[in-house]
Amino acid sequence: MVIQKVNNEEVKVEDTAKEVKEKHKKKDKHAEEIELLKNQNTLLNEKLLRITADYQNMKRRAEEELSKAYKYDGEEVIKELLNIVDNFERAIKLDDTNLTDELSKFLEGFKMIYTNLVNILNSKNVHEIICLNEDFDPNKENAVLTEKVEGVEPGKVVEVLQKGYIYNDKVIRPAMVKVSE
Repeated sequence: MVIQKVNNEEVKVEDTAKEVKEKHKKKDKHAEEIELLKNQNTLLNEKLLRITADYQNMKRRAEEELSKAYKYDGEEVIKELLNIVDNFERAIKLDDTNLTDELSKFLEGFKMIYTNLVNILNSKNVHEIICLNEDFDPNKENAVLTEKVEGVEPGKVVEVLQKGYIYNDKVIRPAMVKVSE
């Protein structure tokens, strides 16, 4: 800025060209800094959105896994109990007409234990897969044998070799069946 004296008074005269250029440089520098800060702000906002989305997805997955864990809690124990139920069923199938009175009472005790086990499993939402004389369902059954049976249409379950079970809505043991050809 140039200052001139007019009638013994100092008067400011317009900026010199050099000073004007310096002011423009400062403005340009500030504009560049503002643009840089805007870009950085945009990048940080995008990063924050991605991190927030990742966190929400992780939280949702964790909740789903926890929900599944609660829903199917005890599945391994139930699978082991199913083997015991199978053994009780085999024991109960014995022909009790030839048994002595003492053995017959013993078998009655087995039947009571078996009934209690089945009731406990049912109360825990474990149910037998009903498949005899039904269409074969590969989602619930394993066909281990096939046989041509007169009067039975192909694809029907003609014999259950081992019962299958569903726990809540999940097949925990598919039924082993014989299917008609």
